[in-house]
Order: sequence, then structure tokens, then C-alpha cells
Amino acid sequence: MIQLQTKKMILDLFSIGSIQFGHFVLKSGITSPIYIDLRRIISFPKMVKEIRDALWQLASDLEFSLICGVPYTALPLATAISLKYNIPMLMRRKEIKEYGTKSIIEGIFSKEQLCLVIEDVITTGKSILETVIPLQNLGVIVKNICVVLNREQSDVKALQKNGLSVHSLISIYEALEVLYEEKKIEENIFQNVTCFLKTYDKKI
Repeated sequence: MIQLQTKKMILDLFSIGSIQFGHFVLKSGITSPIYIDLRRIISFPKMVKEIRDALWQLASDLEFSLICGVPYTALPLATAISLKYNIPMLMRRKEIKEYGTKSIIEGIFSKEQLCLVIEDVITTGKSILETVIPLQNLGVIVKNICVVLNREQSDVKALQKNGLSVHSLISIYEALEVLYEEKKIEENIFQNVTCFLKTYDKKI
């Protein structure tokens, strides 16, 4: 059964246009009938706080002393967690500096420190690895990823190969179920998107 907190979060995300239906080309090149755009939440501070606290609760049993958000959308979420719960934060640069220290990871850390990585949406998992691998190369240990919404299409084997476990607030199937039950989407959209997700998942 879907928890009330999760249900509210799904409906709130839909209400601000963070869950959309139509025809969208994803970063992977796949054309999808559903698009998740969590960048919109930065304009809704109350929602950022609610997601921040939900992510913290999700991570309550995990061991870590650092936090790092996958750029760019997860950065404000990681920052919000860092500020409220006093967890030191690291930041991965998308572009390596060509001057100074030429660092790809910003922040203070020690080798073998445990870092929790935050992601907004996981599709293939490629963006997560783009953040995790530079951290691991510098000796930072990453075991767990906390994501807001899991499209359930990730290459689990690739993530497991890097010693990663994914923990999600929302499954895309939960989102579809809630939106359909609350009459936010028609049955044909519900069926079409569900079929797409299951078909695509088999190709991975």
C-alpha cells in the first residue's frame, strides 16, 4: 500500500508539472511517453523541504559522513540536507577546471570516508556513475544512492558492479497508480506508459 506521504508527494509533483505525459526524448536518446522534471521544485521551497526530510528519513539507517548531489537538480536537495542536518557536502563539477587545482570534486574529505549520493531521477543510472566514479577514484567510498523518483529502468548490474545500492522515495509505477486512481490521467495513458516502461526495461 502506498503511504500517504508518498501519495501527497506524487500529487504535488504532478500539480507543478514535474510529471508530464506526451512524447519526450530522454538523455539516453529514448522517446518516452512520460517525463520527470524535478528542476521545477526549486521554485517551491516548501516542497524542497518536504523532499529533503523524506530523503533524510530514507537514509536514516545508512552509514555516511558526507553527502554529494548529482548535478544539477540534486544539488539543491543535497544542500538542503547538508544545512539542516549538518552533514558536510561535496560537489562534482560537470566541467573540470583548467586552472588552479583543476579539481573535479570540490569540498574537504578524507580517503575512505563514506559519502551518500543524492539523485533526483534515475533512468539508466549513467548520471549516477558519472558522479560516483570520480569520488571513488579519489578514495571516497560510495555505497548508497538515495533518489527521489526511480523510473525502474536502470542498469542494476552496472550499479551493483560499482558496489551501489539504490534507495527510492517514489517508484514510477507508484506514481502512475496514484495519478490513475486520483483521475489525473486517463486509462489509456496509464496502460501506454506502463507498457512502455516494462518493454524498455526488458531491453536493458
